[in-house]
Amino acid sequence: MCSTVNKVVTGGSEEREKEEQVKSEATLRKSGYQISWEVYSKNESRLARTLANTTLEYKITGLSSLTTYTIEVAAMTAKGTGSVTSSTISSGVPPELPGAPSNLVISNISPRSATLQFRPGYDGKTSISKWIVEGQVGVIGEEEEWVTLCEVEKESDAQLLEIPNLTPYTHYRFRMRQVNVVGQSPLSQPSRVIQTLQAPPDVVPGSVTVRTASETSLWVRWVPLPDTQYNGNPESVGYRIKYWCVDVLSSVHTKVISDRLEREHTIEDLEEWTEYELQIQAFNAIGAGPWSEIVRGRTRESVPSAPPENVSAEAVSSTQILLTWAAVPEPEQNGLILGYKILFKTKDVESKLNSQVVRGNHTLSVLLAGLRKYVLYEIQVLAFTRIGDGVPSSPPVIERTKDDAPGPPVRLVFPEVRLSSVRIVWQPPEEPNGIILGYQIAYRLASSNPNKFTTVEVGSTVRQFVATDLLPESAYIFRASAKTRQGWGEPLEATVITTEKRERPAPPRELRVPQSEVTSRSLQLHWVPGSDGSSPIRYFTVQMKELPDGDWKTYSSSVSHEATSCTIDRLNPFTSYKLRLKATNDIGDSDFGAETEAVTTLQDVPGEPPSSVSVIPHTTSSVLVQWQPPKAESLNGLLLGYRIYYRELEYESMGSGPESKIIKNLSALRAELTPQSSFKTVNSSSVLTTYELTQLKKYKRYEVVMTAYNIVGESPASAPVEVFVGEAAPVMPPQNIQINALSASQLEVTWDPPPVDSQNGNIQGYKASVYYWEVDSRNDTEKVKVLFLPETSVRLKNLTSYSKYLVCISAFNAAGDGPKSSPGQGRTHQAAPSAPSFLAFSEITCSTLNVSWGEPAAANGILQGYRVIYEPLAPVQGVSKVVTVDIKGNWQRWLKVRDLTKGMTYLFRVQAKTITYGPELQANITAGPAEGSPGSPQHVLVSKTASGLTLYWTEGVSGDKPTTGYIIETRPSDEGLWDLFVKDIPHGATSYTISLDNLKPGVSYEFRVVAVNEFGYGEPSTPSVAVSAHTDSPFYEEWWFLLVMALCSLILILLVVFVLILHGQTKKYRNCNPEPRQGLCLRSFCRRLSPGKSIANVEESVTLDNGGFTALELNSRHLNVKNTFSKKNGTRSPPRPSPGGLNYSDEDICNKYNGAVLTESVALNEKPLDASESEATDSDYEDELPKHSFVNHYMSDPTYYNSWKRQQKGTKHPTPYRYEECVTSEAEPYFQTVITTQSSGGVYTPTGQPAPGSRTPVTGFSSFV
Repeated sequence: MCSTVNKVVTGGSEEREKEEQVKSEATLRKSGYQISWEVYSKNESRLARTLANTTLEYKITGLSSLTTYTIEVAAMTAKGTGSVTSSTISSGVPPELPGAPSNLVISNISPRSATLQFRPGYDGKTSISKWIVEGQVGVIGEEEEWVTLCEVEKESDAQLLEIPNLTPYTHYRFRMRQVNVVGQSPLSQPSRVIQTLQAPPDVVPGSVTVRTASETSLWVRWVPLPDTQYNGNPESVGYRIKYWCVDVLSSVHTKVISDRLEREHTIEDLEEWTEYELQIQAFNAIGAGPWSEIVRGRTRESVPSAPPENVSAEAVSSTQILLTWAAVPEPEQNGLILGYKILFKTKDVESKLNSQVVRGNHTLSVLLAGLRKYVLYEIQVLAFTRIGDGVPSSPPVIERTKDDAPGPPVRLVFPEVRLSSVRIVWQPPEEPNGIILGYQIAYRLASSNPNKFTTVEVGSTVRQFVATDLLPESAYIFRASAKTRQGWGEPLEATVITTEKRERPAPPRELRVPQSEVTSRSLQLHWVPGSDGSSPIRYFTVQMKELPDGDWKTYSSSVSHEATSCTIDRLNPFTSYKLRLKATNDIGDSDFGAETEAVTTLQDVPGEPPSSVSVIPHTTSSVLVQWQPPKAESLNGLLLGYRIYYRELEYESMGSGPESKIIKNLSALRAELTPQSSFKTVNSSSVLTTYELTQLKKYKRYEVVMTAYNIVGESPASAPVEVFVGEAAPVMPPQNIQINALSASQLEVTWDPPPVDSQNGNIQGYKASVYYWEVDSRNDTEKVKVLFLPETSVRLKNLTSYSKYLVCISAFNAAGDGPKSSPGQGRTHQAAPSAPSFLAFSEITCSTLNVSWGEPAAANGILQGYRVIYEPLAPVQGVSKVVTVDIKGNWQRWLKVRDLTKGMTYLFRVQAKTITYGPELQANITAGPAEGSPGSPQHVLVSKTASGLTLYWTEGVSGDKPTTGYIIETRPSDEGLWDLFVKDIPHGATSYTISLDNLKPGVSYEFRVVAVNEFGYGEPSTPSVAVSAHTDSPFYEEWWFLLVMALCSLILILLVVFVLILHGQTKKYRNCNPEPRQGLCLRSFCRRLSPGKSIANVEESVTLDNGGFTALELNSRHLNVKNTFSKKNGTRSPPRPSPGGLNYSDEDICNKYNGAVLTESVALNEKPLDASESEATDSDYEDELPKHSFVNHYMSDPTYYNSWKRQQKGTKHPTPYRYEECVTSEAEPYFQTVITTQSSGGVYTPTGQPAPGSRTPVTGFSSFV
């Protein structure tokens, strides 16, 4: 049976699967596209095709040419056909891109929509399938981005569109484009700027929370609306909070917050220990938005705000009063009543206020005991909670204790003692315990029966009594007592001796304070009485001084005469004192005895707790406790530290987190006020006033109290402070702040959120604090941009161009603001400057003026220069000329214009430039002469002297005002424009001299004179005759004279030198007997005499026979000038030596020769000869000299001359030397004429050469041996 069933079930499932598969295939077959087309407006021609769902294009054939068709495409599923997309196209006409729409007009502007009317552009020979509307939102400008606002399809012939989903009270500017099957058209021109109308806010403030702020206040927090949700004028945006009490029927209260950026508010003046419900809404000038959801909060437990009722008091004895009262009314309890305090003190006496505590809230009476007898008391009762004491009852209840027998009279003294009488004086009892009815004086001999007294009663007002008939030199005992309604009180007894030999007592001695009897607020003073001075001591007086700077103060002046010790109380703990004592008898006071040593009281618990205790959330599981130390005078010792007590309050965790729970009734709330508390001990420090409590539970409310402690114990606890744990402000700022300039008025600021572990909750938003200053003025200003969304970027708009900005970012959450980041710096881009600050004209004549302008008020960048444009308002001689002058740099802010037409009005425009030119500043000015100005000066003449030009003129018509001076204009022949040349010439002058140094040489000038008065420059005079600025120089300064003189001097110098050289050479060689030696042939180039001179090349062979000198053969190439000097003297060339003894070597060696580059060399080889010792020495010396030019070398060292002169016949020369010479490779080498000759008496040396026998080279030769 089971298997059969399984089979049936299996078969059924297979059938269902097959059915589902068939349905799926049918569904797929039904899905796809349906395309249809028809001749435009002819439905009967409609044809349709069904396409598969994978087909995305289809080719339609069989169309008629030049016919307009409508084509529609729709998607299909099993459920039916979807919406249709259509297009109209003409067959045979290829479609084109459409043209841009035009004539955009905005109408029907509402808060959230507007109507856009337009003229469609060219359709591109097909229908328009879509309209795209773009807009600039909020900030309008060329640099703002455009966003797509809407796209409308199907309306191919539309001429107006409804633009939906606009934001109320927002600026918009629209542009649009149209789309056909080919593509999108160009954009239209932008429309005018519009602003949508205002509307009430649409959204509620977010994240509304409420926390207990104090006993009478709640702290409400929310996330404000973003500025895009204001829907109206931002100045009118605010928030409204309404709240009401939950437990009792009460009216609804509202609070209005007008600051749109505010995100928290404290509601004051609430009832203590009361639960409230709250809601919040945003509003603007048009209306209010929706209310938020209801949130609940309870005020903190507080002290009772009212005293116990029906307070009454009744004296039950002379020391007891019974006090009763009723409970504090329930609404005024403000928490759990933990007990009552009774405050009482004696009336009309400055006494200490005493208190007695009654624990529990069920006891409503107390018996005050230990009161003073027959004393009027003021009594008040108050209730207290864990927070503190409530209000005491008022007015105080006044009650007097019952009377009793009085205490003894005080200060009994005997100021007058005689041998037979004494006078006794007393004061009323310190504790009368009732109304004093009289006094009784009793006395007897000290040696008589102790029960036998002589008694005298006096009235209540009597304070003295005289006892007579006494025995002299006898001791008497006196007793004084007072009487009330309850009887006679305790007597005061004193002894007196009837004698006249009395004196003041000696001071007490041996004052000491045992340390064992010192406490924190008292000590025991011991002493030994001194001599009584034959008069019994009546009392002692104790004084004390607080160290280190206190004064002596009387502690008591009624210490019993029988006492030898006294308890000093009401001292300050841990304070040093000194004490002193004096005695008093009937005669008077003794001196004060010696002071005690300094005595320090013991420490006591601190009298006050730490003050200004505050608890601030630090992280989500910790709080910071901060406080101020107790006052120094209340420490009562050495402060060791503090104790921080904290406990969890379960009742305050309502609706604050996942662990929250709801308490149903007040009794349950009170039951949870006694959890076990914990405490932390903090060591004392003068600096440490902060402590972090960690590892607390999230979303719990804690109560924190503090005490101070020392070695003795703890101070009273501070008032409890409550704190909610689980929310804390971020502890770190945002990271990686980047500032990028987008334009001249926008900066983009980006950042990363604070580290996750420092956020302490969800980041609700960021605050961008922008500090900025102008580059020059550096006026600090702070602007704060608040982002109420957790975005990590912001665009700062409407900034000043080319200004530096400092931006700090801080994050905030529901608990508060985190720290600010380090400032990042950015600078906006440059922009066009503003117009120049002013435009002024000066020195206006008929053809010239000076135009000046001021620097733009807003440079908006680095000023690159200015542009000045001026033009006449009317054509001049049929031509309207516009002149544009560009001035580079910012330092020159003026321009001299010199091409004006007399009497013509000109328009001047000036622009400043940074990266582009800014707006123009323009002004009109008319060329002179000004109306009322002087006429033209007359008879202008110019006279020329060697140093200057002098202008003469006569005064013309003065005009409407007297002439104040003159100016001179000049027109040089090389420029042709008149320009101001001299100004500020006194009005009385009729001539002026111009120095030729101020004029260009060789330029002719015309001059004219212009008179000046208060109205301006007048008509210029007739131009003077053109005068050249050239001066006539004397003949000896002419160039030709200087040239002639130079040539003559040169010729004279050459003649003198030639004569001197010829004479000297002839004399030196006259006595020589030359001996023929082996010859040496030297080939050389002659050098150029001077630039432009003819070249003289000489080829001669000269054999020198002069005492061991080597014979020289001088060969010069390119001889083209005859040796006239040789012919004149009848000389001839010597026979040419055999070429076998000469070796010639031409090498292309180039060396420096006095700065010239030489390119040809000649090698001179000398056959060795015998040399003497001295000659070898000279040769060695030659080898050691520096390598340099041979000419300079030989001419600069005279030792060579002497060494060659000393050579002897037969001297053997060292190994032949090789000398090289380079000749300049210039196109026209510099040659010097070389002339050689031979005579019977010796060898002639060319002019200027050394005598024979020297090694100095012949002028014009490079080198020789």
